[in-house]
Amino acid sequence: MSGGRASFLEFVRFVALGGIAALANLVARYLLNFFMPFEVAVVLAYMVGMVIAFFLFQRMLFGGEGASPRRVSRFIQVNILGAALAWLVSTIMARTVLPAIGWTWQPFEVAHFCGVATPAITSYFLHKFYTFAEPASARR
Repeated sequence: MSGGRASFLEFVRFVALGGIAALANLVARYLLNFFMPFEVAVVLAYMVGMVIAFFLFQRMLFGGEGASPRRVSRFIQVNILGAALAWLVSTIMARTVLPAIGWTWQPFEVAHFCGVATPAITSYFLHKFYTFAEPASARR
């Protein structure tokens, strides 16, 4: 299989596995919203999805050395960026954009879905070349 096709298929697998984690994130936010404000629920739900994503990516996509402290730390770093982006997009969509256009059907769910989907491409490249990349010492 050519390198471009293999990379594309890897990205498709990343999106599919990320979709499973995103679904867990969305369900967690929906449930948490019964007990706390939307903005807090978005952050906590992102953490639920993040844990699921780490183990799915580790096990089924990038493989390698296991859940080392280095990988976990890098995964958290990438996801702090992703969480900030997801929170920002979710909040702006829910509190500003959707009300401004008169959107009334499931506004928090739509806003949260948009927020969760936003970091997909950047997360793929950061996880592939940073989080799950083999250290130089392991390549020798």
